[in-house]
Amino acid sequence: MSKIAKKATLKSVAKKPAAQQQKRNKAPKESASPSGSKHDQILALLRRKQGASLAEMQSATDWQAHSVRGFLSGTVKRRLRLKLLSSKAKNGERRYAIAG
Repeated sequence: MSKIAKKATLKSVAKKPAAQQQKRNKAPKESASPSGSKHDQILALLRRKQGASLAEMQSATDWQAHSVRGFLSGTVKRRLRLKLLSSKAKNGERRYAIAG
């Protein structure tokens, strides 16, 4: 392996600075996005008493179903650490809501 290739390999393996590591470890912020964003729209729908269906969240944001479900699991549950409730109505429609 040439000296140039070794340097490139060593640079790619180097650890990130401590400042970047600390940014990831900070506590999540509930409103990290600007007011009125798609994230805020979904969170508002989920906070309603009846919650929201997948179709309601899709029409509010113009996202596809897999994007809404990814937001629910990745952002709402993991990043924001909110308890997400899921229930299935008699008509078979699944509704999601934030507990409490």
